[in-house]
Amino acid sequence: MNTKWLAGSAIFVLLAACGDTSLEAPSISPKATTQPTSEKTAGFNASKNVYFGDLHIHTKNSFDAYIFNVRTTPADVYRFASGETLKHPAGFEMTLAGPPLDFVAATDHGAYMGILPAMDNPDSPLSDLEISKKIFGANDPDAIIRNFQTIGQSVRSGQPIDGLYDRDLVDRTWQDAVATADRYYKPGTLTTFAAYEFTAVTTRADSPGSFAGGNLHRNVVFKDAAPGRLHSVLESPNPEDLWDWMDDERKAGRDVIAIPHNSNVSDGKMFDLVQYGGGVIDADYTRQRLRNEPVVEMSQVKGTSETHPALSPNDEFAGFEIYDKLLASNIESKINGSYIREALARGLALEEATGTNPYAFGLIGSSDSHVAGGAYDENDYWSKVGVVDGAAAQRGSVPPGGAKAWEGVERDENAENWFSKWSAAGYAAVWAEENTRESIFNGMRQKETYATSGPRIRLRFFGGDMTSDMLNAADMAAQGYSAGVPMGGNLSTDVAPTFMAWAARDPRGAQLDRLQIIKSWNTADGPKEAVYDMACSDGASPDAVTNRCPENGATVDLKDCSPSTGQGDPELKAVWTDPDYTAGESAAYYVRVLENPTCRWSTWDALKAGTEFHPDLPTTIKERAWSSPIWTASN
Repeated sequence: MNTKWLAGSAIFVLLAACGDTSLEAPSISPKATTQPTSEKTAGFNASKNVYFGDLHIHTKNSFDAYIFNVRTTPADVYRFASGETLKHPAGFEMTLAGPPLDFVAATDHGAYMGILPAMDNPDSPLSDLEISKKIFGANDPDAIIRNFQTIGQSVRSGQPIDGLYDRDLVDRTWQDAVATADRYYKPGTLTTFAAYEFTAVTTRADSPGSFAGGNLHRNVVFKDAAPGRLHSVLESPNPEDLWDWMDDERKAGRDVIAIPHNSNVSDGKMFDLVQYGGGVIDADYTRQRLRNEPVVEMSQVKGTSETHPALSPNDEFAGFEIYDKLLASNIESKINGSYIREALARGLALEEATGTNPYAFGLIGSSDSHVAGGAYDENDYWSKVGVVDGAAAQRGSVPPGGAKAWEGVERDENAENWFSKWSAAGYAAVWAEENTRESIFNGMRQKETYATSGPRIRLRFFGGDMTSDMLNAADMAAQGYSAGVPMGGNLSTDVAPTFMAWAARDPRGAQLDRLQIIKSWNTADGPKEAVYDMACSDGASPDAVTNRCPENGATVDLKDCSPSTGQGDPELKAVWTDPDYTAGESAAYYVRVLENPTCRWSTWDALKAGTEFHPDLPTTIKERAWSSPIWTASN
């Protein structure tokens, strides 16, 4: 947590908001109210439907949400996902653009869950603690900052604060969150999961005493039934200890997965070449990691973790929504070990050494909203935190102080380095037979998932004995399953692999520009990658030498953010065989589909305010989706 987050006018908003008198509900049995049955919902499809959701949302029960005037509850998460309107902490209304979500989870931090509301509640004994008085009863901004920082440092170190860590209250808050998820679960309409965030942060030797560190956060999601007590960093900050606990939960009949997020700011630790404590990665480590972490989060408000231009200099689209500052600091994260594409190659190298691949994961997106509802659309963006980034000037998209131009104004450091670099959320997409806990959770276990940067692009990807006549078949998906494996699968082959991909635009989004396949593999010289365009819009074909589509000429009129017309396609599809396959090589292949350019959220903010665009921010972006990989190996 950066101390400046509580500076200036925001501190007085916080002080004015003190005195929340709501208490968490009494302990409710966390036993799930539903059990899998053989009865199918009305939308059942043996060839699977795509479902869009968000598995990363915070409410007032998170310590870093309540302090920024967030007062929403887990129930509000499910209400927003269903299409209801919520109030942002800054006072304006938030409504989900587009159809309701298909699945969702409230993922409050397990550490100190529900503690901040109790500290601010005069009916709670926690409000009598000195730290509570100095945060919620003082008029001294420095004291508030200093004492709130103590909580952040406790989360980072994994050492509970004596007297403040009321474990019974944490348990009751968690049990109420589980019961709320059960209450809002409507099979066939809205799938809700009991979930929370495991908030591990590594330390930096060059930043002693600072909250800065590598992000090793995971969202822990239960399939159905959940325990009465969660495992947070205040038990152990080591993710491998979390996996041990999850294995025990599974033995008790409660299936669960953990989803790593924001590897882009993990300081090289999320996809390291050694274990958390420095030990050698071996087959036991790999099996446990894959059992517990089948998917990772590709894109969210704090940036996209696909790759970095320094890792992918030959990928002209590698610089998409890069955010590389360590949590709550201005220190840049180490690049190697922090990005997914490189991790796919690292996993193959580790497989050669140990016989197992710890980084054979699928992909999803989510929002990481801290106000109970994600700002998924660029043209309706409210950022993430609450009262400190809810206005355009606070997040650095318009000049501060009511100025209309940027020349001569003093820029806010937090807005420049953090908020303005954040993104308009993302979605998790899962291919599943029906909209139920069992089916969607199984889809994540099978890695038949993909990530989007915000649009609800539809995307399918198969590998195997694919032929071009399948592309126009009414039962394309059924043929794809029959002839090979879907995204997330493993393909054994002794010849150049063949893949089939199909993408369709979000009806509310832009036309599609191109369909790409990205190959990641390992050699004696280290990780390798290649980007191939599979299908081009407007009837064009990829160049035989560069493997790239020609530019389709799509533009955006920055006077009103209207796109040009006549370029791009509503659908792209292709069958493709690797032209550079080497016999016996193992590789990971995934699909990336790109839209035509559209205005970035910061451009929309400036247009609405009638100000100059920020000179250092991109005015447009190319929204996209990324499939889970298909891994190939020789027979």
